[in-house]
Amino acid sequence: MTPAHDAHAGHDHDPHHAHGLGHVHAPANFGKAFAIGVAINAAFVVLEVVYGIIGHSVALLADAGHNLSDALGLGVAWAAVILARRRPTSRFTYGLGGTSILAALSNAVFLLVVTGGLTWEAIQRFHAPQEVAGKTVMIVAACGIVLNGVCAWLFASGRKGDLNIKGAFMHMAADALVSLGVVAAGLVILLTGWQWLDPLVSLVINAVIVWGTWSLLTGSLTMALNAVPPNVDLVEVRKFLLGLRGVSGVHDLHVWCLSTTEIALTCHLVTPNGHPGDDMLIQVAQELNEHFGISHATLQPELQEPSADHLAAMHNH
Repeated sequence: MTPAHDAHAGHDHDPHHAHGLGHVHAPANFGKAFAIGVAINAAFVVLEVVYGIIGHSVALLADAGHNLSDALGLGVAWAAVILARRRPTSRFTYGLGGTSILAALSNAVFLLVVTGGLTWEAIQRFHAPQEVAGKTVMIVAACGIVLNGVCAWLFASGRKGDLNIKGAFMHMAADALVSLGVVAAGLVILLTGWQWLDPLVSLVINAVIVWGTWSLLTGSLTMALNAVPPNVDLVEVRKFLLGLRGVSGVHDLHVWCLSTTEIALTCHLVTPNGHPGDDMLIQVAQELNEHFGISHATLQPELQEPSADHLAAMHNH
């Protein structure tokens, strides 16, 4: 049995590494966007607390707590981006890219928990309606539309390529949507006096937020469980590997996410005619990157198909 060859590009701590393509799917630097987002949300929290107290508005104080959670959520996502850029160590041999998955998962859970709390508050208000400080709430909420809209725009370009960035985008977009609903409800309440409209609009907005957050939750959860990424067809990957010259079998094929932007693969290639050569392994890694977005491929050539007992023993460990 020949040694495994890691065809991942960018690491030079192992002399057996063959250098293929780099991290073409690495995230852009959103450090400035995170800094602006945290600062804006922190400032908006102070604004809502001040005017919530002045206008005797429980709604504004509750939303201040919501925005405080957003500022903390952005801070967690920002920290994950920084950690993901650190080089691998002797203990964390894959680096800390997995923190971006944890950040996306925590952001999804955090947003759903906060939305659940706001839903419960809205339901309670149907039984015990409170007079809404219309003008004050509308003005502050209008500021929220602008501020959160700007924050969402800062993350919009990265939401499709990085689940962690998508989590930050979802947070800001959800807040802008909440603020828009508050302004609309406040205007109608001022014109009609329908106090029940405030909790009703809140429930509708919360349902929209849950609908949009569900994909973030399921996506980050499956990543955390090392599932095959949804954009990778494992059948096609296996077919590609079996179609390689000199390869008669493939086993122990694993594909999972190292981070919200990097995909890894490990597998054993049965090559009965001898070692395929480093040049071929490098070429295979490049094609895996180009066709499937797999940037970290570890391929182990073997001269013969392992026995059923051997495979069973490997899978039991």
